[in-house]
Formats: sequence, C-alpha cells, structure tokens
Amino acid sequence: MQKTECMAMILAGGKGSRLGALTKSLAKPGVMFGGKYRLIDFPLSNCHNSGINTVGILTQYQPLELNWYIGNGSSWEMDSNEGGTFVLPPYMRDDESSNKWYQGTADAIYQNINFIDMIDPEYVLVLSGDHIYSMNYAKMLAFHKKHRAAVTVATMAVPWEDAPSFGIMATNQNMKITEFQEKPKQPKSNQASMGIYIFNKDVLKRFLNKDAKEANSEHDFGKNVIPAMLEANISMYAFPYEGYWKDVGTVKSLWAANMDLLAEEPALNLYDKTWRIFSGNRDLPPHYIGPHAVVQTSLIAEGASVMGRVAHSVIFYNTIVEEGAVVIDSVILPGTVIEKGAVVEHAIIGERCQIRANAEIKGEGTNIYLLGNDKEIYPEGNEVLKSS
Repeated sequence: MQKTECMAMILAGGKGSRLGALTKSLAKPGVMFGGKYRLIDFPLSNCHNSGINTVGILTQYQPLELNWYIGNGSSWEMDSNEGGTFVLPPYMRDDESSNKWYQGTADAIYQNINFIDMIDPEYVLVLSGDHIYSMNYAKMLAFHKKHRAAVTVATMAVPWEDAPSFGIMATNQNMKITEFQEKPKQPKSNQASMGIYIFNKDVLKRFLNKDAKEANSEHDFGKNVIPAMLEANISMYAFPYEGYWKDVGTVKSLWAANMDLLAEEPALNLYDKTWRIFSGNRDLPPHYIGPHAVVQTSLIAEGASVMGRVAHSVIFYNTIVEEGAVVIDSVILPGTVIEKGAVVEHAIIGERCQIRANAEIKGEGTNIYLLGNDKEIYPEGNEVLKSS
C-alpha cells in the first residue's frame, strides 16, 4: 500500500433507534435512501470523489448486512493497491480491561489507533456514516493546511432558533474557533458542527490517549475531546460548508429527505456527473411503466414495475405497484408489492412487504406511517408478519 497523506475513518456503528423498525436488524448507515442508495454511500462517495482512497469503517450494531454491502469497496472504486476499505469491528486485545464495545465516537477511533499507525497518514478525517450530503473533503484539507490548523471542524450555518439543538462553534473573523458550546440555551454563534473533523495525526493520538484515561469521560468527540483540545489552546478552525446536509435520525426526517429529491431543482443533485454518488446495488433490468399507469413527480428505480398510480413518491428497485393501486407521498423499499385497489399515502413501507388488495395505509401531515420489513397489511387493517 502506498503512503497516504490523508485517510478517513467512518463511524458506522450507530443504532438509529428513532428510526424504529427500519433499524431493528440493521445499523443506521445501512438504511436505504433515494430509490437505490444507502446512507453509507454518501461519505464513501465523497471520499472517492475527494481523492481519499484509504477508509476505515467502524461497525458495531447489527453489522452483518452493512459488512456484506461494503464488501471490498469496489462499488466506490476503492479496491486498488493505492488504498481500500477496511471494516473495523470491535475486537479482543491482550489488555483484558479494553475488551469492550466502542464506548463513544472518540473511543471507537482510539480502539483503532494501531490501524491508523499502520497506514501512517499525516492527517485523519473522521466522518459520520449516516448523513446525507455531498462535500469535497480535498477542499477542507486544503483549508486545514492553509491555516496550519491542528484540527478543522466542518460547520454549517443553521437558523438561530435551531442553534440550541446543535454543538455550536464560536469563531473569530479568520474562522479560528474560540469557543465550543454543546446545545447552548443562548448560542454565541449559529455555526453548527457537522461531526466532520480533520486532525493532525499526532494531535489526535495524544488527546485520544488522554481521554481514554479519563474515567468520567463519555469518550465522545463533541462532548469531551474537542472541548479538551480547545482548553489546551490547540489551533482549531471551522471550515464553513454551504450545501445540502441532512442527519436523518427520525422517520419524519428520512421521509422528508426522500421527498426533497422530488423538487424540480433538488438541493441534493444526484445527477451531477462531476460528483457521482456510487452505490452497491445489483445490475437490474429497466423499470416498467404499464399502459394504464400514471406516474407524477416520482423516482422509479430499476427493476420496478408500475401499473397503477404513483405520485410524488420514491419507488425502490424490485417493487410492484399493481393496476388500480395508488401510492402518494410515500417511500416504497425493495421487494414490496402494492396490490390492486390498495392505497398508500404519507408512508415508508419496508422491504418485502405485501399490501393486500384494497388495503389502505395513510399517514397524516407530519405523522408518517412506518411499516417494517416482511409485513402484510389486509383491508381490515391487520398487520401480520409474512410467512416465509
């Protein structure tokens, strides 16, 4: 493996409990989005497009499907001798006191310091594996080097009324961070941390080693490590990001992010040939639109068959919407069948579901109906697990 200037470490072990049935047996970064993608596709594609070819992926909760999906990284063209993707679950070490699950975002990186030492980069890029956005990390790295920073934190301006919900970075006119406020009642800035960091490797190691010895620490970058670095007067800068960014931590936000793609000019452009979002999906035949079908303002993935009406919805691959069925303002995941006469509105329908003839599923307003994987819905409204 060639010497690399900057490597990435993607935190991909999150449970995503607020996504309910969607993450019952799947880590949050593996959640599906946009007709053919998973959340992990976005940081991996950003890495590829930014020229960062060595990526560690730290998994923990329900990792099997995510590990299978990532494979050797070939879907993101990272299976070369110049780098690669490396799945890094927790593992046993000689020190029995350290044989434990990842205890926080910082601890996850700390437990893989030996991997970072093996790659021996100058800089370490730390990312979350469950955010939807397109970012050129090469520009962030250039900013980091230009300012001779030890740490750079990606930030974005949020509405002032939303600032108390974020970690807030107060900066001077040169974007040097002067103060960090964790979900402040009275924020001094509206520059919110995106959970994207570039560290000089030696600085990162020093503070992770220090944090690991703190018995009362939560071993979290935002809560513990970044404040400790500021207290020690480490040179830290904010890299301002302008663009689409979503943390889809709830069913409502995941549904809304899918609906965002249906705008006439969506803020997240999946059709940008200069910044392709790669995915690991199988090659499938083209989708089929039947002779009596009506499709309006929707994304229809390959392998799908639509004979009924679909309006303002995202239809994943290998789904079937039968003649007379209606799907409105909804997200239908792979392998699901909407039978004739069935109606689905304001919903996210899981994988391999069967919405029986004349059944109705309707969410209302911001209350999105969520149906987990492998379920059947009958006209009487009964929800049952599909028989295998």
